[in-house]
Amino acid sequence: MTANDAIQNSLTSTQWILKQLLNDFTDAELLVRPVPGANHTAWQLGHLIAAEHGMLLSQFPQAKLPPLPAGFSEDHSKDTAKSDDAKKFLTRDGYLDLFDKVRAGTLTALKGLSDADFDKATEGKMASWCPTLGSFITLLANHTLMHAGQFTTVRRKLGKPIVM
Repeated sequence: MTANDAIQNSLTSTQWILKQLLNDFTDAELLVRPVPGANHTAWQLGHLIAAEHGMLLSQFPQAKLPPLPAGFSEDHSKDTAKSDDAKKFLTRDGYLDLFDKVRAGTLTALKGLSDADFDKATEGKMASWCPTLGSFITLLANHTLMHAGQFTTVRRKLGKPIVM
């Protein structure tokens, strides 16, 4: 297995985990907060999508990603995390579809990269967090998994079955 294979596996497996945790959520349940002050699942999904979209383009400006809906990044910024206005958020299927499209663009951008490419330096503000492209792409998978872990808490609050 190459580094590219391992990183692609991390990206697809965290995508699968996210979908397993959310496949029985209703649109209304996306707005449930596990505790007061915590971000609800709808905001977190939008944050994951907007973050991956922006971060990927910062390192792979040629990446073929779908455009985000108008106002999407703003509706999922830190400033809007407290909003419970259902009109500002997508449906579960809308989020999962957009997540899949952005993740597909990420996976396509990585195709053909060599092990040596993952050692190349990142650029811009990401360089202080992730000095190499390998650490940068690994962050995208880990970011998905970190939020997926938060979805399990909402599942417990809603009385949903354990899925893994």
